[in-house]
Amino acid sequence: MVRTHPETGQRALYVNTGFTSRIKGLSDKESAWLLDHLYAQAANPEIQCRFRWEAGSLAFWDNRASQHLAASDYFPARRVMERVTIAGDRPYFDPDAKAA
Repeated sequence: MVRTHPETGQRALYVNTGFTSRIKGLSDKESAWLLDHLYAQAANPEIQCRFRWEAGSLAFWDNRASQHLAASDYFPARRVMERVTIAGDRPYFDPDAKAA
C-alpha cells in the first residue's frame, strides 16, 4: 500500500478502488473503513488538480503518485481523447525513503 517513487525517492500511498481490495494485517472491518476513508480523500475537490480543456490541450500525470478521475462536467461538449500508457516500473517499498 505504501510505495517508493523511483525518481523522487518519496513514499506515497498506492491505493485505488479498481485494484485495492483490503489492507493486509487489519480486520475486514478496519480495512474497509480505512480504504473508504482514503478513497473519500482522493475524491475531495479541495486537493484535486482540475484541468480546463481547450482546443489543442495536452495533459499528463504520473500514476505512480496520483489518481486520475475523469469528471463528467463538460456537457454538452464531447470529450475526445487518445490515451497512452507508458510501460512502468514494478512498485517497491524502501523503508528508508523520505516521507512526502
